Amino acid sequence: MVSSAEAGVAFPSAPRAETTTQQIKNYILLNRLHPGDMLPTETEICVALGVSRSSVREAMRRLAALDIVEVRHGHGTFVGQLSLAPLVEGLVFRGILSPGDDLAALREVVDVRVALDTAMAESLASSLVGTSNPDLDTLVEEMEQKSAHGQPFLEADREFHSALASRLGNRLIQQLVTAFWEVHTAVYPQLGLAPARELDETARAHRSILRAAEAGDVIGLREAITAHYAPLRRALDGAKGAGDGSGRH
Repeated sequence: MVSSAEAGVAFPSAPRAETTTQQIKNYILLNRLHPGDMLPTETEICVALGVSRSSVREAMRRLAALDIVEVRHGHGTFVGQLSLAPLVEGLVFRGILSPGDDLAALREVVDVRVALDTAMAESLASSLVGTSNPDLDTLVEEMEQKSAHGQPFLEADREFHSALASRLGNRLIQQLVTAFWEVHTAVYPQLGLAPARELDETARAHRSILRAAEAGDVIGLREAITAHYAPLRRALDGAKGAGDGSGRH
């Protein structure tokens, strides 16, 4: 077998039981590669690891599914964007296909969103106190205008939550907030649920969230977060009541 040095590609030594997939991940980590960086060619990896092309291709398929690598046909293989897209896709299917109470998974997603937002409250209030945020104000105004005409405002809602989380300077938190927003909005219509009717209440809650954060008011911020999710919780409770025959609305 030709050594890694002879192949011109330095892969870390690995136990026999370690898979090709894991060895490629180790290579990315130990070489401190970043999204967009190019990986060795398929031939170089085969020679360096002493494995077949089929093993490398299978490993790359698995890693591509996780957004760890990106295969650009005709150009090569690159480190992927390392997004939470695979998590979102898995949670969406979980939410749609959960056995038993098909609303339980969506309630869990909402609970996670509430927990994330509430946990961020103190840090957000510290980060935004005394600041002016015209980009967030514009999004709130868009939501209020659309709600006044009975129109949904999904894109503005998504941008608001993502931009608000970005103020913390923690990329993972921002990704998680956006990921669970995407799961929520993907699962909700798939379950045949009617849209929450109180659009104006939800839009106003976004303004309350922003104003409380800018005032450094942690208690007010948490109250605004609760108000933000209230229409959604009522919609879910109403759907459960209709489904179990309780007639609760």
